Amino acid sequence: MIAPTPDSSPVLQLEHVSRRRGGRPAVRELDLSLAGGQVLGLLGVNGAGKSTTLSMIAGALRPDGGTIRLDSRDFAEYPELARQRLGWLPERAPLWPELTSSEHLDAHGRLRGLRGTALRQARERIIERLELQPLLRRLAGALSQGQRQRLGLACALLHEPALLVLDEPGNALDPVQTATLRTLIREQAAAGTAVILSTHLLAEVIAVCSRVAILHEGVLHHDGPVAADDHATLERRFFDIAMAGGAQAA
Repeated sequence: MIAPTPDSSPVLQLEHVSRRRGGRPAVRELDLSLAGGQVLGLLGVNGAGKSTTLSMIAGALRPDGGTIRLDSRDFAEYPELARQRLGWLPERAPLWPELTSSEHLDAHGRLRGLRGTALRQARERIIERLELQPLLRRLAGALSQGQRQRLGLACALLHEPALLVLDEPGNALDPVQTATLRTLIREQAAAGTAVILSTHLLAEVIAVCSRVAILHEGVLHHDGPVAADDHATLERRFFDIAMAGGAQAA
């Protein structure tokens, strides 16, 4: 097991990270850092590079250039970091339709190195927290999209990761589930977890994020704090960047 670095170090660092998809730049020379307890909203229109960025952070895609560090260690040199220290929920939860929700929790727990009492306690905690008891015996293939999203989130949180990566986590959730998700994200941040989430919804950023980074055509055009009363300013900045290709970004 790799020991975490002290809290003073950034949990996540991206330095000059680039990735091409289909022969075209999807992410270009991206620099970002994220400390424990911060919630960073990655905001952008469809095709801005959000999902590509999160897939590289989660280790599902390799950057063509640059370095990604988790706990100050290079992902390329320590690939096991993703398994031990990171929780990831892609836009569509990666579930096996023939397995029950309970079997998913067991499989993900073992993948993260949990066994015996540690796995049982982690299961009990996340089942209660996300109200999964009614779903435990149901096959993933029979769940609604919102229920699949809840199960995927439970799998991502089961091992109490230092970094939580969420790609459009509010997809398919009803208003009550959305409120529960927002509360959970705030609680994770309060417990010291670094959270990065992608969204195209300004309200989501305002509700849960302490920082916002705006991507357009793979380029970072803004990275700054989110103020509670900053909706109009953020909205104006977002549309300036999206409509003008970042030319008016401050």
